[in-house]
Amino acid sequence: MADGDDRCSVLLPSGSFFLGFDCSTQSLKATVLDAGLAIVAHDAVHFDSELPHYGTEGGVRRDPAEPGRIVSPPLMWAEALDLLLHKLKPKVDYGRVAAVSGSAQQHGSVYWAHGAGAALASLDPADGLATQLAAALAAPESPVWMDGSTTAQCREVEAALGGALALAAMTGCRAHERCTGPQIRKMFQTRRRVYDGTERISLVSSFMASLLIGGYSCIDQTDGAGMNLMDIQTRQLREDALEATAPDLEMKIGKLVPAHEIAGTVAPYFVQRFQFTRKCLVVQWSGDNPNSLAGLTLSSPGDLAISLGTSDTVFGITDMPEPSLDGNILPNPVDPKTYMVMLCYKNGSLTREDIRDRYAEKSWDVFNNFLEQTDPLNGGKLGFYYKEQEILPPLPVGYHRYIVDTLTSGSSAETARHQTDEFDPLSEVRAVIEGQFLSMKGHAERCGLPVPPKRIIATGGASSNRAILKIMASIFGCPVYTVQRPDSASLGAALRAAHGWLFKQQGDFVPISRLYSGRLETTSLSMKLAVPFGDCQGDAELLNNYKLLLNKRLEIEQELVERFGRRTCAK
Repeated sequence: MADGDDRCSVLLPSGSFFLGFDCSTQSLKATVLDAGLAIVAHDAVHFDSELPHYGTEGGVRRDPAEPGRIVSPPLMWAEALDLLLHKLKPKVDYGRVAAVSGSAQQHGSVYWAHGAGAALASLDPADGLATQLAAALAAPESPVWMDGSTTAQCREVEAALGGALALAAMTGCRAHERCTGPQIRKMFQTRRRVYDGTERISLVSSFMASLLIGGYSCIDQTDGAGMNLMDIQTRQLREDALEATAPDLEMKIGKLVPAHEIAGTVAPYFVQRFQFTRKCLVVQWSGDNPNSLAGLTLSSPGDLAISLGTSDTVFGITDMPEPSLDGNILPNPVDPKTYMVMLCYKNGSLTREDIRDRYAEKSWDVFNNFLEQTDPLNGGKLGFYYKEQEILPPLPVGYHRYIVDTLTSGSSAETARHQTDEFDPLSEVRAVIEGQFLSMKGHAERCGLPVPPKRIIATGGASSNRAILKIMASIFGCPVYTVQRPDSASLGAALRAAHGWLFKQQGDFVPISRLYSGRLETTSLSMKLAVPFGDCQGDAELLNNYKLLLNKRLEIEQELVERFGRRTCAK
Protein backbone atom coordinates (compact mmCIF):
# COMPACT_ATOMS: atom_id res chain seq x y z
CA MET A 1 0.00 0.00 0.00
CA ALA A 2 1.22 3.51 -0.79
CA ASP A 3 2.36 5.60 2.14
CA GLY A 4 -0.36 8.19 1.67
CA ASP A 5 -3.14 5.71 0.88
CA ASP A 6 -5.48 5.30 3.85
CA ARG A 7 -8.47 3.85 2.04
CA CYS A 8 -8.22 0.38 3.57
CA SER A 9 -7.67 -0.30 7.25
CA VAL A 10 -5.11 -2.61 8.80
CA LEU A 11 -6.28 -5.27 11.23
CA LEU A 12 -4.43 -5.53 14.52
CA PRO A 13 -3.64 -8.99 15.90
CA SER A 14 -6.72 -10.66 17.32
CA GLY A 15 -6.80 -10.80 21.11
CA SER A 16 -4.22 -8.05 21.56
CA PHE A 17 -4.59 -5.00 23.80
CA PHE A 18 -3.10 -1.51 23.52
CA LEU A 19 -2.59 0.49 26.71
CA GLY A 20 -2.55 4.29 26.87
CA PHE A 21 -1.78 6.47 29.89
CA ASP A 22 -2.34 10.16 30.53
CA CYS A 23 -0.28 11.76 33.31
CA SER A 24 -2.23 15.00 33.62
CA THR A 25 -1.98 17.73 36.23
CA GLN A 26 -4.46 16.18 38.66
CA SER A 27 -4.47 12.46 37.89
CA LEU A 28 -2.99 9.51 36.04
CA LYS A 29 -5.52 7.81 33.77
CA ALA A 30 -5.37 4.68 31.63
CA THR A 31 -7.42 3.45 28.68
CA VAL A 32 -7.12 -0.01 27.12
CA LEU A 33 -8.19 -0.67 23.52
CA ASP A 34 -8.69 -4.08 21.95
CA ALA A 35 -7.78 -5.04 18.38
CA GLY A 36 -11.07 -3.57 17.17
CA LEU A 37 -10.26 -0.22 18.85
CA ALA A 38 -13.01 -0.65 21.40
CA ILE A 39 -12.38 0.44 25.00
CA VAL A 40 -12.16 -2.61 27.24
CA ALA A 41 -10.94 -0.94 30.43
CA HIS A 42 -10.46 2.50 31.93
CA ASP A 43 -9.26 3.62 35.35
CA ALA A 44 -7.53 6.49 37.10
CA VAL A 45 -5.55 7.57 40.16
CA HIS A 46 -6.41 10.99 41.54
CA PHE A 47 -3.27 12.48 43.05
CA ASP A 48 -4.77 14.63 45.85
CA SER A 49 -7.17 12.02 47.22
CA GLU A 50 -5.33 8.75 46.56
CA LEU A 51 -1.78 9.93 47.21
CA PRO A 52 -2.38 12.57 49.89
CA HIS A 53 1.07 12.14 51.47
CA TYR A 54 2.56 14.22 48.64
CA GLY A 55 0.64 17.27 49.88
CA THR A 56 -0.62 18.46 46.51
CA GLU A 57 -3.66 20.60 45.81
CA GLY A 58 -4.97 20.16 42.29
CA GLY A 59 -1.93 17.95 41.67
CA VAL A 60 0.58 20.72 42.37
CA ARG A 61 2.39 22.53 45.16
CA ARG A 62 2.64 26.32 45.33
CA ASP A 63 5.81 27.77 46.79
CA PRO A 64 4.83 30.31 49.50
CA ALA A 65 8.34 31.75 49.43
CA GLU A 66 8.30 32.43 45.70
CA PRO A 67 5.08 33.72 44.12
CA GLY A 68 4.32 32.03 40.82
CA ARG A 69 6.50 28.99 41.45
CA ILE A 70 4.34 25.89 40.99
CA VAL A 71 5.77 22.37 41.07
CA SER A 72 4.84 18.70 41.33
CA PRO A 73 6.78 15.77 42.85
CA PRO A 74 7.88 13.25 40.15
CA LEU A 75 7.84 10.44 42.71
CA MET A 76 4.06 10.98 42.94
CA TRP A 77 3.73 10.19 39.25
CA ALA A 78 5.91 7.10 39.68
CA GLU A 79 3.86 5.84 42.63
CA ALA A 80 0.65 6.55 40.71
CA LEU A 81 1.90 4.32 37.87
CA ASP A 82 2.37 1.41 40.28
CA LEU A 83 -1.02 2.02 41.87
CA LEU A 84 -2.87 2.35 38.57
CA LEU A 85 -1.40 -0.85 37.18
CA HIS A 86 -2.54 -2.65 40.36
CA LYS A 87 -6.05 -1.21 39.94
CA LEU A 88 -6.25 -2.24 36.29
CA LYS A 89 -4.88 -5.74 36.77
CA PRO A 90 -8.22 -7.45 37.58
CA LYS A 91 -9.66 -5.99 34.36
CA VAL A 92 -6.78 -6.55 31.93
CA ASP A 93 -4.55 -9.50 31.11
CA TYR A 94 -1.25 -7.65 30.78
CA GLY A 95 0.20 -10.61 28.89
CA ARG A 96 -2.04 -9.62 25.96
CA VAL A 97 -0.83 -6.00 25.84
CA ALA A 98 1.15 -5.64 22.62
CA ALA A 99 2.17 -2.02 23.09
CA VAL A 100 2.00 0.83 25.61
CA SER A 101 2.22 4.57 25.07
CA GLY A 102 1.35 7.65 26.99
CA SER A 103 0.45 11.27 27.25
CA ALA A 104 1.59 13.77 29.85
CA GLN A 105 1.12 17.39 30.84
CA GLN A 106 3.41 19.38 28.63
CA HIS A 107 6.45 21.50 29.64
CA GLY A 108 7.19 19.96 33.05
CA SER A 109 10.88 19.12 33.55
CA VAL A 110 12.39 16.31 35.65
CA TYR A 111 16.03 16.36 36.78
CA TRP A 112 17.69 12.94 37.08
CA ALA A 113 20.76 12.70 39.34
CA HIS A 114 24.06 11.19 38.25
CA GLY A 115 23.70 7.42 38.39
CA ALA A 116 19.93 7.47 37.84
CA GLY A 117 20.27 5.52 34.61
CA ALA A 118 21.79 2.63 36.52
CA ALA A 119 19.00 2.84 39.12
CA LEU A 120 16.36 2.62 36.38
CA ALA A 121 18.06 -0.44 34.90
CA SER A 122 18.11 -2.33 38.21
CA LEU A 123 14.60 -1.84 39.60
CA ASP A 124 13.50 -4.55 42.05
CA PRO A 125 9.99 -5.87 41.24
CA ALA A 126 9.45 -6.66 44.93
CA ASP A 127 9.45 -2.96 45.82
CA GLY A 128 7.64 0.13 44.50
CA LEU A 129 9.00 2.64 42.01
CA ALA A 130 8.86 5.68 44.29
CA THR A 131 10.82 4.00 47.08
CA GLN A 132 13.61 2.95 44.74
CA LEU A 133 13.89 6.19 42.78
CA ALA A 134 13.93 8.72 45.63
CA ALA A 135 17.72 9.00 45.44
CA ALA A 136 17.71 9.05 41.63
CA LEU A 137 16.41 12.60 41.36
CA ALA A 138 18.63 15.68 41.49
CA ALA A 139 15.57 17.75 42.42
CA PRO A 140 12.57 16.35 44.34
CA GLU A 141 10.16 18.70 42.53
CA SER A 142 9.46 19.46 38.89
CA PRO A 143 8.41 22.89 37.62
CA VAL A 144 5.18 22.31 35.68
CA TRP A 145 3.20 24.15 33.03
CA MET A 146 1.40 26.26 35.63
CA ASP A 147 4.68 27.79 36.87
CA GLY A 148 4.87 31.51 36.19
CA SER A 149 8.14 32.40 37.87
CA THR A 150 10.46 32.55 34.83
CA THR A 151 9.55 35.88 33.23
CA ALA A 152 13.12 37.18 33.53
CA GLN A 153 14.53 34.05 31.90
CA CYS A 154 11.97 34.29 29.08
CA ARG A 155 13.07 37.82 28.24
CA GLU A 156 16.75 36.80 28.39
CA VAL A 157 16.25 33.91 25.96
CA GLU A 158 14.23 36.08 23.56
CA ALA A 159 16.83 38.84 23.63
CA ALA A 160 19.65 36.40 22.93
CA LEU A 161 17.86 34.97 19.89
CA GLY A 162 16.61 38.12 18.18
CA GLY A 163 13.30 38.78 19.91
CA ALA A 164 10.02 37.04 20.61
CA LEU A 165 8.84 36.66 17.01
CA ALA A 166 12.26 35.46 15.84
CA LEU A 167 12.25 32.83 18.59
CA ALA A 168 8.73 31.77 17.57
CA ALA A 169 9.87 31.39 13.96
CA MET A 170 12.81 29.24 15.09
CA THR A 171 11.24 27.07 17.79
CA GLY A 172 7.47 27.28 17.25
CA CYS A 173 6.58 29.73 20.03
CA ARG A 174 7.86 32.73 21.90
CA ALA A 175 9.33 32.17 25.36
CA HIS A 176 6.45 31.52 27.75
CA GLU A 177 6.98 31.03 31.47
CA ARG A 178 5.81 27.43 31.19
CA CYS A 179 8.32 26.50 28.45
CA THR A 180 11.04 24.08 29.48
CA GLY A 181 13.98 26.14 28.19
CA PRO A 182 13.36 29.13 30.49
CA GLN A 183 12.62 26.69 33.33
CA ILE A 184 16.00 25.01 32.81
CA ARG A 185 17.72 28.39 32.62
CA LYS A 186 16.19 29.37 35.94
CA MET A 187 17.31 26.07 37.47
CA PHE A 188 20.86 26.75 36.24
CA GLN A 189 20.82 30.32 37.57
CA THR A 190 19.15 29.80 40.95
CA ARG A 191 19.82 26.14 41.82
CA ARG A 192 23.22 25.58 40.31
CA ARG A 193 23.96 22.60 42.53
CA VAL A 194 20.87 20.82 41.19
CA TYR A 195 21.77 21.64 37.59
CA ASP A 196 25.38 20.48 37.97
CA GLY A 197 24.17 17.31 39.70
CA THR A 198 21.80 16.49 36.83
CA GLU A 199 22.69 13.63 34.51
CA ARG A 200 19.59 13.83 32.35
CA ILE A 201 16.62 16.18 31.96
CA SER A 202 13.31 14.60 31.01
CA LEU A 203 9.94 16.06 30.20
CA VAL A 204 7.06 14.51 32.15
CA SER A 205 6.30 12.39 29.07
CA SER A 206 9.82 11.01 28.66
CA PHE A 207 10.13 10.58 32.46
CA MET A 208 7.15 8.22 32.45
CA ALA A 209 8.42 6.38 29.39
CA SER A 210 11.80 6.00 31.12
CA LEU A 211 10.10 4.24 34.03
CA LEU A 212 8.48 1.77 31.64
CA ILE A 213 11.63 0.87 29.69
CA GLY A 214 14.01 0.90 32.65
CA GLY A 215 16.34 3.47 31.10
CA TYR A 216 16.37 6.98 29.72
CA SER A 217 13.75 7.52 27.04
CA CYS A 218 14.28 10.16 24.37
CA ILE A 219 12.08 13.23 24.26
CA ASP A 220 9.73 13.05 21.28
CA GLN A 221 9.80 15.89 18.77
CA THR A 222 6.20 16.93 19.33
CA ASP A 223 6.49 17.44 23.08
CA GLY A 224 10.02 18.73 22.52
CA ALA A 225 8.63 21.63 20.52
CA GLY A 226 7.43 23.16 23.78
CA MET A 227 10.95 23.73 25.09
CA ASN A 228 12.11 26.77 23.03
CA LEU A 229 15.10 24.59 22.19
CA MET A 230 14.06 22.65 19.07
CA ASP A 231 14.22 23.92 15.50
CA ILE A 232 10.66 23.57 14.24
CA GLN A 233 11.85 22.82 10.69
CA THR A 234 14.66 20.32 11.31
CA ARG A 235 13.02 19.00 14.49
CA GLN A 236 16.37 18.81 16.25
CA LEU A 237 17.94 20.86 19.03
CA ARG A 238 19.29 24.28 18.03
CA GLU A 239 22.83 25.06 19.16
CA ASP A 240 22.12 28.78 19.59
CA ALA A 241 19.02 28.10 21.69
CA LEU A 242 20.94 25.66 23.87
CA GLU A 243 23.73 28.19 24.41
CA ALA A 244 21.22 30.90 25.33
CA THR A 245 19.69 28.63 27.96
CA ALA A 246 22.41 26.83 29.95
CA PRO A 247 25.84 25.23 29.47
CA ASP A 248 26.35 21.55 28.58
CA LEU A 249 22.63 21.25 27.94
CA GLU A 250 22.61 19.09 24.81
CA MET A 251 24.17 16.16 26.69
CA LYS A 252 21.61 16.46 29.47
CA ILE A 253 18.64 16.47 27.06
CA GLY A 254 19.77 13.87 24.53
CA LYS A 255 18.46 13.43 21.02
CA LEU A 256 14.87 14.02 19.90
CA VAL A 257 12.89 11.37 18.02
CA PRO A 258 9.53 11.18 16.18
CA ALA A 259 6.50 10.40 18.32
CA HIS A 260 5.66 7.20 16.44
CA GLU A 261 9.00 5.51 17.13
CA ILE A 262 9.65 2.78 19.68
CA ALA A 263 11.27 3.80 22.97
CA GLY A 264 12.00 0.17 23.90
CA THR A 265 10.30 -2.82 25.46
CA VAL A 266 8.85 -2.95 28.96
CA ALA A 267 11.45 -3.34 31.69
CA PRO A 268 11.81 -6.60 33.66
CA TYR A 269 10.28 -4.76 36.63
CA PHE A 270 6.87 -4.68 34.89
CA VAL A 271 7.25 -8.16 33.42
CA GLN A 272 7.78 -9.70 36.84
CA ARG A 273 5.57 -7.39 38.94
CA PHE A 274 2.56 -7.20 36.60
CA GLN A 275 3.15 -10.04 34.10
CA PHE A 276 3.59 -8.02 30.93
CA THR A 277 5.21 -9.96 28.11
CA ARG A 278 8.86 -9.18 27.44
CA LYS A 279 7.93 -8.35 23.84
CA CYS A 280 5.52 -5.56 24.84
CA LEU A 281 6.58 -2.39 23.04
CA VAL A 282 6.77 1.03 24.65
CA VAL A 283 5.97 3.67 22.04
CA GLN A 284 7.32 7.18 22.64
CA TRP A 285 5.20 9.18 25.04
CA SER A 286 4.14 12.69 23.99
CA GLY A 287 2.22 15.67 25.33
CA ASP A 288 -1.42 15.60 26.38
CA ASN A 289 -2.67 17.90 23.64
CA PRO A 290 -0.91 16.01 20.82
CA ASN A 291 -2.38 12.78 22.18
CA SER A 292 -5.82 14.39 22.27
CA LEU A 293 -5.34 15.31 18.61
CA ALA A 294 -4.72 11.62 17.89
CA GLY A 295 -7.64 10.46 20.03
CA LEU A 296 -10.00 12.88 18.31
CA THR A 297 -8.85 11.62 14.87
CA LEU A 298 -8.35 15.26 13.92
CA SER A 299 -7.14 15.24 10.33
CA SER A 300 -8.80 18.07 8.39
CA PRO A 301 -7.42 21.65 8.39
CA GLY A 302 -11.04 22.82 8.57
CA ASP A 303 -11.63 21.19 11.95
CA LEU A 304 -10.85 22.67 15.33
CA ALA A 305 -10.47 20.87 18.66
CA ILE A 306 -11.09 22.49 22.03
CA SER A 307 -10.02 20.72 25.19
CA LEU A 308 -11.69 21.95 28.37
CA GLY A 309 -9.59 20.77 31.31
CA THR A 310 -7.36 22.18 34.03
CA SER A 311 -5.94 24.20 31.18
CA ASP A 312 -8.04 24.98 28.12
CA THR A 313 -6.44 24.41 24.74
CA VAL A 314 -7.46 25.07 21.17
CA PHE A 315 -5.71 23.23 18.37
CA GLY A 316 -5.91 22.43 14.68
CA ILE A 317 -3.77 21.12 11.81
CA THR A 318 -1.83 23.01 9.15
CA ASP A 319 0.77 22.17 6.52
CA MET A 320 1.98 25.78 6.36
CA PRO A 321 2.71 26.96 9.90
CA GLU A 322 3.13 30.69 10.48
CA PRO A 323 5.04 31.95 13.54
CA SER A 324 2.86 33.82 16.00
CA LEU A 325 3.18 35.46 19.39
CA ASP A 326 -0.15 33.89 20.38
CA GLY A 327 0.13 30.19 19.60
CA ASN A 328 2.48 27.22 19.59
CA ILE A 329 3.53 25.26 16.52
CA LEU A 330 4.20 21.56 17.16
CA PRO A 331 4.94 18.65 14.82
CA ASN A 332 1.84 16.56 14.27
CA PRO A 333 2.46 13.42 16.39
CA VAL A 334 0.78 11.11 13.88
CA ASP A 335 1.71 12.77 10.57
CA PRO A 336 5.33 13.87 10.01
CA LYS A 337 4.30 16.04 7.03
CA THR A 338 2.04 18.43 8.95
CA TYR A 339 1.96 20.50 12.14
CA MET A 340 -0.51 21.25 14.88
CA VAL A 341 -1.14 24.83 16.00
CA MET A 342 -2.13 25.19 19.63
CA LEU A 343 -3.32 27.94 21.95
CA CYS A 344 -3.01 27.30 25.68
CA TYR A 345 -4.95 28.99 28.48
CA LYS A 346 -3.94 28.48 32.09
CA ASN A 347 -7.40 29.50 33.37
CA GLY A 348 -9.60 26.54 32.51
CA SER A 349 -11.65 24.30 34.76
CA LEU A 350 -10.27 25.65 38.06
CA THR A 351 -11.40 29.17 37.11
CA ARG A 352 -14.85 27.93 36.03
CA GLU A 353 -15.09 26.10 39.34
CA ASP A 354 -14.12 29.25 41.22
CA ILE A 355 -16.99 31.20 39.63
CA ARG A 356 -19.32 28.25 40.29
CA ASP A 357 -18.33 28.23 43.97
CA ARG A 358 -18.63 32.01 44.37
CA TYR A 359 -21.88 32.60 42.50
CA ALA A 360 -23.67 29.29 41.83
CA GLU A 361 -23.85 27.62 45.25
CA LYS A 362 -20.93 25.31 44.39
CA SER A 363 -23.31 23.39 42.13
CA TRP A 364 -22.95 22.62 38.42
CA ASP A 365 -26.73 22.22 38.24
CA VAL A 366 -27.21 25.77 39.51
CA PHE A 367 -24.41 26.97 37.24
CA ASN A 368 -26.08 25.41 34.18
CA ASN A 369 -29.48 26.79 35.15
CA PHE A 370 -27.94 30.25 35.31
CA LEU A 371 -26.51 29.76 31.81
CA GLU A 372 -29.92 28.75 30.51
CA GLN A 373 -31.66 31.70 32.21
CA THR A 374 -29.38 34.37 30.76
CA ASP A 375 -29.56 35.66 27.20
CA PRO A 376 -26.69 35.35 24.72
CA LEU A 377 -24.33 38.38 24.76
CA ASN A 378 -25.08 38.73 28.50
CA GLY A 379 -26.45 42.24 28.12
CA GLY A 380 -22.99 43.38 26.99
CA LYS A 381 -21.29 42.18 30.19
CA LEU A 382 -17.68 41.17 29.57
CA GLY A 383 -15.64 39.37 32.22
CA PHE A 384 -11.88 38.72 32.31
CA TYR A 385 -11.25 36.02 34.93
CA TYR A 386 -7.69 35.05 35.81
CA LYS A 387 -7.46 32.87 38.91
CA GLU A 388 -3.96 31.93 37.75
CA GLN A 389 -1.41 34.12 36.00
CA GLU A 390 -2.56 33.80 32.41
CA ILE A 391 -0.53 32.82 29.36
CA LEU A 392 -2.85 34.20 26.70
CA PRO A 393 -3.13 37.14 27.16
CA PRO A 394 -0.09 37.61 29.42
CA LEU A 395 -1.92 38.96 32.47
CA PRO A 396 -1.50 38.49 36.23
CA VAL A 397 -4.08 37.17 38.67
CA GLY A 398 -7.15 39.37 38.73
CA TYR A 399 -10.83 39.62 37.77
CA HIS A 400 -12.01 42.54 35.59
CA ARG A 401 -15.58 43.33 34.58
CA TYR A 402 -16.93 45.69 31.92
CA ILE A 403 -20.34 46.51 30.48
CA VAL A 404 -20.61 47.36 26.80
CA ASP A 405 -23.59 49.68 26.52
CA THR A 406 -24.74 48.84 22.99
CA LEU A 407 -23.99 46.35 20.27
CA THR A 408 -26.24 47.80 17.62
CA SER A 409 -23.45 49.65 15.83
CA GLY A 410 -21.32 47.94 13.22
CA SER A 411 -18.12 49.38 14.70
CA SER A 412 -16.73 48.38 18.06
CA ALA A 413 -15.10 51.82 18.30
CA GLU A 414 -18.57 53.35 18.54
CA THR A 415 -19.73 51.19 21.44
CA ALA A 416 -19.44 52.81 24.85
CA ARG A 417 -18.41 50.72 27.85
CA HIS A 418 -17.62 51.17 31.51
CA GLN A 419 -15.95 49.11 34.24
CA THR A 420 -17.78 47.67 37.25
CA ASP A 421 -16.79 45.81 40.40
CA GLU A 422 -19.19 42.88 40.13
CA PHE A 423 -22.08 41.46 38.11
CA ASP A 424 -25.17 39.74 39.43
CA PRO A 425 -24.60 35.96 39.97
CA LEU A 426 -26.35 34.87 36.74
CA SER A 427 -24.30 37.29 34.67
CA GLU A 428 -21.04 36.24 36.35
CA VAL A 429 -21.65 32.64 35.29
CA ARG A 430 -22.38 33.51 31.66
CA ALA A 431 -19.53 36.03 31.57
CA VAL A 432 -16.86 33.48 32.48
CA ILE A 433 -18.01 31.03 29.78
CA GLU A 434 -18.59 33.62 27.05
CA GLY A 435 -15.32 35.32 27.93
CA GLN A 436 -13.28 32.15 27.62
CA PHE A 437 -14.74 31.24 24.21
CA LEU A 438 -14.53 34.78 22.85
CA SER A 439 -10.85 34.84 23.76
CA MET A 440 -10.29 31.47 22.08
CA LYS A 441 -11.98 32.61 18.91
CA GLY A 442 -10.11 35.90 18.69
CA HIS A 443 -6.67 34.40 19.26
CA ALA A 444 -7.33 31.38 17.05
CA GLU A 445 -8.09 33.69 14.14
CA ARG A 446 -4.94 35.71 14.83
CA CYS A 447 -2.68 32.66 14.52
CA GLY A 448 -4.25 31.32 11.34
CA LEU A 449 -6.59 28.63 12.61
CA PRO A 450 -9.90 28.32 10.71
CA VAL A 451 -12.59 30.72 11.98
CA PRO A 452 -15.34 29.76 11.66
CA PRO A 453 -14.27 26.11 11.50
CA LYS A 454 -16.24 23.41 9.72
CA ARG A 455 -16.83 21.87 13.13
CA ILE A 456 -15.43 21.83 16.66
CA ILE A 457 -14.55 18.58 18.41
CA ALA A 458 -14.81 19.19 22.15
CA THR A 459 -13.08 17.11 24.78
CA GLY A 460 -12.01 17.39 28.41
CA GLY A 461 -14.19 17.28 31.51
CA ALA A 462 -16.43 20.25 30.62
CA SER A 463 -17.22 18.79 27.18
CA SER A 464 -19.94 16.74 28.87
CA ASN A 465 -21.74 19.98 29.81
CA ARG A 466 -24.20 20.73 27.00
CA ALA A 467 -25.06 24.18 28.37
CA ILE A 468 -21.42 25.20 27.93
CA LEU A 469 -21.20 23.61 24.47
CA LYS A 470 -24.26 25.56 23.28
CA ILE A 471 -22.40 28.81 23.97
CA MET A 472 -19.31 27.44 22.21
CA ALA A 473 -21.36 26.71 19.06
CA SER A 474 -23.00 30.16 19.07
CA ILE A 475 -19.73 32.06 19.47
CA PHE A 476 -17.71 30.06 16.92
CA GLY A 477 -20.61 29.68 14.47
CA CYS A 478 -20.32 25.94 13.82
CA PRO A 479 -21.59 22.60 15.11
CA VAL A 480 -19.90 20.99 18.11
CA TYR A 481 -19.13 17.26 18.30
CA THR A 482 -18.03 15.19 21.28
CA VAL A 483 -16.34 11.83 21.70
CA GLN A 484 -17.57 8.89 23.75
CA ARG A 485 -15.21 9.71 26.61
CA PRO A 486 -14.01 13.18 27.60
CA ASP A 487 -10.53 11.76 28.31
CA SER A 488 -9.24 11.89 24.74
CA ALA A 489 -5.59 12.03 25.85
CA SER A 490 -5.33 8.49 27.27
CA LEU A 491 -7.53 7.23 24.42
CA GLY A 492 -5.19 8.90 21.94
CA ALA A 493 -2.21 7.37 23.73
CA ALA A 494 -3.73 3.89 23.38
CA LEU A 495 -4.35 4.55 19.68
CA ARG A 496 -0.76 5.78 19.30
CA ALA A 497 0.43 2.57 21.00
CA ALA A 498 -1.32 0.64 18.22
CA HIS A 499 0.13 3.03 15.63
CA GLY A 500 3.65 2.52 16.97
CA TRP A 501 3.16 -1.25 16.96
CA LEU A 502 2.07 -1.02 13.31
CA PHE A 503 5.06 1.17 12.45
CA LYS A 504 7.35 -1.47 14.00
CA GLN A 505 5.69 -4.28 12.02
CA GLN A 506 5.75 -2.42 8.71
CA GLY A 507 9.27 -1.07 9.15
CA ASP A 508 8.17 2.31 7.81
CA PHE A 509 5.74 5.08 8.64
CA VAL A 510 2.08 4.21 8.09
CA PRO A 511 -0.75 6.79 8.33
CA ILE A 512 -2.60 6.32 11.61
CA SER A 513 -5.90 6.41 9.73
CA ARG A 514 -5.10 2.91 8.42
CA LEU A 515 -6.07 1.67 11.86
CA TYR A 516 -9.69 2.78 11.52
CA SER A 517 -10.36 3.81 7.91
CA GLY A 518 -13.81 2.70 6.78
CA ARG A 519 -14.88 1.54 10.24
CA LEU A 520 -14.52 4.56 12.49
CA GLU A 521 -18.14 4.43 13.66
CA THR A 522 -17.67 0.89 14.99
CA THR A 523 -14.78 1.92 17.25
CA SER A 524 -14.51 3.86 20.49
CA LEU A 525 -13.10 6.73 18.42
CA SER A 526 -16.50 7.60 16.98
CA MET A 527 -18.09 10.91 17.85
CA LYS A 528 -21.56 12.39 17.93
CA LEU A 529 -23.13 15.75 17.18
CA ALA A 530 -23.66 17.47 20.53
CA VAL A 531 -24.88 20.92 19.43
CA PRO A 532 -25.90 21.90 15.87
CA PHE A 533 -25.55 25.39 14.43
CA GLY A 534 -27.52 27.25 11.79
CA ASP A 535 -30.79 25.40 12.32
CA CYS A 536 -32.38 28.17 14.37
CA GLN A 537 -33.64 31.48 13.07
CA GLY A 538 -31.43 34.27 14.32
CA ASP A 539 -28.19 32.22 14.50
CA ALA A 540 -26.50 34.38 11.85
CA GLU A 541 -27.49 37.65 13.54
CA LEU A 542 -26.31 36.34 16.91
CA LEU A 543 -22.98 35.32 15.39
CA ASN A 544 -22.53 38.80 13.98
CA ASN A 545 -23.28 40.38 17.35
CA TYR A 546 -20.75 38.08 19.00
CA LYS A 547 -18.19 39.35 16.49
CA LEU A 548 -18.87 42.91 17.66
CA LEU A 549 -18.54 41.85 21.29
CA LEU A 550 -15.30 40.04 20.44
CA ASN A 551 -13.80 43.16 18.89
CA LYS A 552 -14.59 45.10 22.05
CA ARG A 553 -13.14 42.32 24.20
CA LEU A 554 -9.85 42.29 22.28
CA GLU A 555 -9.64 46.07 22.59
CA ILE A 556 -10.11 45.92 26.36
CA GLU A 557 -7.74 42.98 26.64
CA GLN A 558 -4.96 44.98 25.00
CA GLU A 559 -5.58 47.84 27.41
CA LEU A 560 -5.31 45.43 30.35
CA VAL A 561 -2.01 44.05 29.04
CA GLU A 562 -0.60 47.55 28.65
CA ARG A 563 -1.87 48.55 32.09
CA PHE A 564 -0.96 45.57 34.23
CA GLY A 565 1.84 43.71 32.50
CA ARG A 566 2.86 41.03 34.98
CA ARG A 567 1.90 42.91 38.15
CA THR A 568 -0.40 41.25 40.65
CA CYS A 569 -3.88 42.73 40.81
CA ALA A 570 -6.67 42.08 43.26
CA LYS A 571 -9.85 40.16 42.65
